[in-house]
Order: sequence, then C-alpha cells, then structure tokens
Amino acid sequence: MSQALLITGASGVLGRSIVKSALDAGFNVIQAVRDLQKAHPAAAAVRFDYADPATFGPALAGVSRLLLMAPPLDAGAPAKLAPVIAEAKAAGLEHVVFISAFGVNHNEQAPLRVVEHLVMDSGIRYAILRPNFFMENFSEGFLAPGIRARGSIDLAAGDGKTSFISVQDIAACSVALFRAPRDRQEYDLTGAEALDHAEVARIISEVSGRPVKYNSLSEEEMLAGARAAGMPEPVLGYLAALYSAVRAGYAAFITGGVEELTGRPPIRFAEFARAAAAAWK
Repeated sequence: MSQALLITGASGVLGRSIVKSALDAGFNVIQAVRDLQKAHPAAAAVRFDYADPATFGPALAGVSRLLLMAPPLDAGAPAKLAPVIAEAKAAGLEHVVFISAFGVNHNEQAPLRVVEHLVMDSGIRYAILRPNFFMENFSEGFLAPGIRARGSIDLAAGDGKTSFISVQDIAACSVALFRAPRDRQEYDLTGAEALDHAEVARIISEVSGRPVKYNSLSEEEMLAGARAAGMPEPVLGYLAALYSAVRAGYAAFITGGVEELTGRPPIRFAEFARAAAAAWK
C-alpha cells in the first residue's frame, strides 16, 4: 500500500496502537509527533505541534489520508484543529478519519462536536469515530498511578456504568477505514458490556492479585485532587462534564460499531485486564 497515511497523536496511548495496527496491515505510515524521540522506530515521523502552525504544511506534504486526533481534554481543540483541517483541504487529501468522543453529537457546544462540524464542512471525504472511555486509562492513563500507589480508583463517577473500549479495538476500526475509506459516516464505539467502577476494581483485583477499591468522590473532591495535581482549570471543567455524564448513565450505552467495522465483537474488560495485569503489580 503506497498511499501515505499521516497519524496525529502518534505517541499517545491510542496513537501508538493505531500506528502499530496500521504498520501490521502494511500501510505506509507517517507519524505526526511533537517529540520525534517518542515515535515508533519502524515508521517515518515528522514534527507536528498544534501550537506551531508552521509544522502543519510540511507534515501534510505528500500525504493522501489523515488520522486526526485532538489533544486530550482540550477545550481549545476547535481553534487548534481548524487550521489543520484547512491545510488538509488545500493539500488535496483524499480522506480524513477523525477520532472524536462518545456522546459529543448530543451537545452542539462540545469542543469535539465543533471539530466534527469542521471536518464535515471541509469538503474532504471523512469518517468519524466516537469511542467511549478507554480501558487503558486504568493501565497506562491517568488512573494507573492511583491504582499502583494506593490501590484505589478515585473518581466522581457515582455508580454510573461505562461501556469501556480498548484502544486496540479503536485501532482496528481505524484500520478498517484505512482499508475501505467511507464517506460521511459516523460510528459510536463501545465495548460489549457496561461496568461500574466498583466492578472494574474487582476485576483488576482478581487479575493483579492485590486489593483495588473504587473510592467514589464528590465532584468537588475529584476536582480538588486534580487541581492539586496541576491540572489546568479548563481541563477541570472538561473532566467535570465527563463524569457528570457517567453519573447520569449516558456512558452506559452499548453499540455495535466495533463489530460493524471489524467483523468481530469488542474486547471485554476481563480479557483486557488479564493481558494488562503486570501494569498493576
């Protein structure tokens, strides 16, 4: 496959999984990263920084397809991604896959929903993926340190359930769209089951062999802890909105998006946890 595919966010948890899956599938992958030292050694990499628009044109040069991701929990995502989308249009890209987030299509003011409209209105053929919360948040992401250090998951999620999805499934869906680009298509991606955080803690305890508990916080307690850890105020607002949706039950819906795109059911949380058990020991 000779067409060059540019993957933004390539050094993040999801980006790394998409890069690996695309390479395994034989695609000509170019990684867009801020730090070239963090790029996958088996694929070409270019410097790309949303804070430096001068990096956009060189990164998109010679590229036919784009996997677009916003910086995580960034209320300023529309302003950062708008010039990238415009540059992609000017460069004549054939197709864009945008990684959005589960549920944003129900809130027209949500930053990622605004970006979705920018993609839709760009004139480039596109597909949008809206994954739910990542399973890997517990093993590699922002919840992993608390599990390792304190044996606890500290969140204001109440008893709300979430249909967690593995980044491996998101990557597989992305590769399916690289193989057969679809135009003006949107897919909500979830796991096959909805679990509350107490159930998640129980599964992690079982596979890791150490006690892990879910510590249900008030929103104020969660935000105070995040603020003390240095999280910026705009991100705190984003975090509050996310877990308000979880408490309200909006993250519990289950879709068939993964199976529709990949032909197989999504990874279940217990399967993910067994494979990731070393992360919690």
